[in-house]
Amino acid sequence: MQTVITSKFQTTIPKKIREKLKLVVNDALEWQIEGGKIILKPLHEGFMLRKNSVKIGVGDIDEDIVQAKRIRAGQGG
Repeated sequence: MQTVITSKFQTTIPKKIREKLKLVVNDALEWQIEGGKIILKPLHEGFMLRKNSVKIGVGDIDEDIVQAKRIRAGQGG
């Protein structure tokens, strides 16, 4: 598959690739150069692993820190 780089240095991800990788609007992409080649990786998978992990509302920062240390030490929450 081929795409063209526009005058604004933009390109389109072909539909077959978007569908196969389940890419959606606002997904992040990581660009790397390896051996003179461009490696493009979607980052939505890792992001979705953290879905619902951010709590909203009033909290206790001191207790949150203690709990995070327990989790990091492998003692659960």
